Amino acid sequence: MVEMTAVQMATRRAEGVPVPTDKADKLFRVRAVSTEVEARPLEATATAPTKLNPTASKRYYFYLMAPAIIILAFISLYPFFWLIIMSLQDADIGTSEWNDFANYTRLFTDSRYLDGWVLLMKYSAMCLSLQLGIGIFLAVIINNSRFEKFLVTAFLMPMMMAPAVAGLVWLFLYNGTFGWYHWLFQSLGFLGGASILASTSTAMLGIVIVDVWQWTPLITLITLAGLKRVPQDQLEANMVDGASPFRNFISVTLPNLYPVLLIAFLLRFMDNFRFIDSALVLTGGGPANSTKILPIYLFEVSFKFFKLGRGAAIALTLLVVTIILGMILVRVFDRPQVKKG
Repeated sequence: MVEMTAVQMATRRAEGVPVPTDKADKLFRVRAVSTEVEARPLEATATAPTKLNPTASKRYYFYLMAPAIIILAFISLYPFFWLIIMSLQDADIGTSEWNDFANYTRLFTDSRYLDGWVLLMKYSAMCLSLQLGIGIFLAVIINNSRFEKFLVTAFLMPMMMAPAVAGLVWLFLYNGTFGWYHWLFQSLGFLGGASILASTSTAMLGIVIVDVWQWTPLITLITLAGLKRVPQDQLEANMVDGASPFRNFISVTLPNLYPVLLIAFLLRFMDNFRFIDSALVLTGGGPANSTKILPIYLFEVSFKFFKLGRGAAIALTLLVVTIILGMILVRVFDRPQVKKG
């Protein structure tokens, strides 16, 4: 409303023009309309669309994973701590008695335990050296070859076989009467009349051959995957400089294969320390304890003589040594990469 001063109201009354009262002012309000034109554009503010599925909190995801975490912890942690407790006891079936560290102190005077370590190192070294050498050689041969897909499929077959079944198959192949491999080795002059598993000098070689046959394809496949990642421009530049294929492999291919070979080496190293299925089927530790590697001795102590406390102590030492050797191998083999970086 346009307010009127007292002078204006008196002037209008003197001229006979009605003066609006407060009541009329309330009934008929006059809006003051601005005559100015505002050229400023209206602000257009974008409003965020309403989310139908709002982002869940981290606590929500933790609640979803909690059952799996609890089950995994129960499956893995409970046996581990129970193994430690049992290794401090003179445990048998149904009875257990604390003997402090007697199970551990007895291991230092146990000749079969110490011989088991020696045989395990010998067995692991033979398997690893043969598997790495043959695996890399096969991978280089079949890489980009005409029959690569067929050979890769064929190499998967031994790994699909259970180790115990593989042991039974090779037990028949090594048989001194009707075994085909026994006949082959005997014809080539490597064997006498006895089977390869019956002699203390050849029994270890027999179980190594089975492990090499079954798990070399794993090294081949890992190496083949690494060969696909070798930079071709480096190979071509080296060849332009006059390098031979062998020199090209040593200076370019092998350094690029180093990470995958390290993984393959560690996998097979840990497997050799725990897989005893085929060896147990083939020899059971014989003849004359010549193949009684430490895992087989652990099996006999725990599940043949049911000395569970002593077996737990052997298993714990085996676990600790495996972890320590694995860490040492990673540090040793990873050192050239650090220098290179």
